[in-house]
Amino acid sequence: MFRGESSTESTAAANAPGITSEPCPIAVDKNKGCIYLGTISDLTAGPFAALAVPITDAQKAFWKRVNEAGGIGGKYEVDVQAYVRDNKYNPETHRQVYNEIKDKVLGLAQTLGSPTTAAIIDDLKANSIVSAPASWTSAWEFEDVIIETGSNYCIESMNAVDYAVETYKPKSIMAVHLAGDYGADAAAGAKIAAEKAGVTFTALETPPGATEQGRAITEITKNKPDVVIITTGPADMATIVGQTAAAGYKGRFIGTGPTWNPALLKSPAAPALKALYEQSSPGKSWGSDTPGHKAMRDALPNVTPNDGYTSGWAWSYPMKAALDKMVAGGDVSRKGLLAAVKSLATVDYEGMLPADAGNFAGDANAATFRQTLINKVDEAAPTGVSMVKDFYTGSTAQGYTMDGPCFQKL
Repeated sequence: MFRGESSTESTAAANAPGITSEPCPIAVDKNKGCIYLGTISDLTAGPFAALAVPITDAQKAFWKRVNEAGGIGGKYEVDVQAYVRDNKYNPETHRQVYNEIKDKVLGLAQTLGSPTTAAIIDDLKANSIVSAPASWTSAWEFEDVIIETGSNYCIESMNAVDYAVETYKPKSIMAVHLAGDYGADAAAGAKIAAEKAGVTFTALETPPGATEQGRAITEITKNKPDVVIITTGPADMATIVGQTAAAGYKGRFIGTGPTWNPALLKSPAAPALKALYEQSSPGKSWGSDTPGHKAMRDALPNVTPNDGYTSGWAWSYPMKAALDKMVAGGDVSRKGLLAAVKSLATVDYEGMLPADAGNFAGDANAATFRQTLINKVDEAAPTGVSMVKDFYTGSTAQGYTMDGPCFQKL
C-alpha cells in the first residue's frame, strides 16, 4: 500500500482496468504502482508507418522521462510498452487489436488515424477510455474521451488557404485529398476559406497509394489551379508533386502536416518539392528552441530526426496532465481520468505549443485551438523543413464557428 493511502483507495486502484499496485514491468521505483496505457499505431504496412514508428518511440521516451522524474503523483509509474499493437492503418484491424487490449489498459497513449479511431470511438465513450489521438480531425473537438493536441486539419487548411491568398494571390484553389475524416476534413477547411476569400474552389478525392495518383495528376495538369491543398500520405504527395511538375505545372502545393517525410528529399521528387511544396503544420519541428523540444532531443539522442518524434512527444503532455490531476483528486479510475480531462483548461507543453492548446474544459467552439504554422522544404534543417510562418490564426479560422465536424460540410 502506498504511503498516505487508505486500504479502500488501494483496492479500488488495483481493481480498476489498467492500474495495479504492483510495479510496472520496467520500473524505476518498485515501490510504486503501475498505470498501463495502450498504443495502437501504424507500425508496418500502412501509409504512415514512417511517421508512426517514431511517434511510438517518442512516447516510450516521454513516459520513461516521467517515470525517472518520480512518476505520477509520487504513487504510480506509466507503462506504454506492454500493450502496443499494429493497426496497419486499417479500421477493422484497429478494432480487433483494441478489443485485445482494452480491458488491460486505463487509456490509450496513442490511437493512430482518424478513420481507424472512428472505428472504436463508440466503445471508448461507452467505457470512458481516455485516448490521445495520432490525428487531428475536427471530430475530436466534440469527443470528451479524446485528448487532441494542436489545431485540427480543418483549421490548419483554413490557415493554409488564408496564407496562400495573402502570399500568392491565387484565383483558383484545388483540394486533393484522401477519403474520410483526414482528407475530407482538410478539404472542407480549404473550401470554407476559399469561398470566404472569393477564390474558385474544387475538390478531388484520391485513393491512397503512390501508384494510384493518375487522376489527381491529370486533373491538376489539366485545370492548372494556382494552389493545391494536398492531404494524402507522404509517398502519394511526392508522386503528385513530382509528376505534375514534370508535366509543366508551376503552381503551389501546401500539404497538411502528415504529407511530409524527410526521406522524400532522397526521392526523385525532391527538386519539385523544393520548388513547389510547403507544409502546413500544427506544431514546431524537431530542431525548435523550446524546453520541450530540448527534452525530447535529449531523450532520443541517437535517432535520425523525424517530426513523428516531435508529434508523439507533444501529444503526451495532455495525458500526463490528466493523470496528475486524476491521482491528486483521489479517484484513480477511468471515470476519474475522464473527469480530470474535462477540468483541464490549459496544459504545460514546455513551450512546444501554447498552453491554451490544451483546453478540454470549454465547449468545442471555445476550446478549438486555431493556430498553425507554415514550413518550407529546407535540406539544412534536421527534418527537411524550416519555419516560414510562426503560430498564427487566419481570419477564416478566427471567425469560424466550430459547430460540428468540418468533413460533414464538404
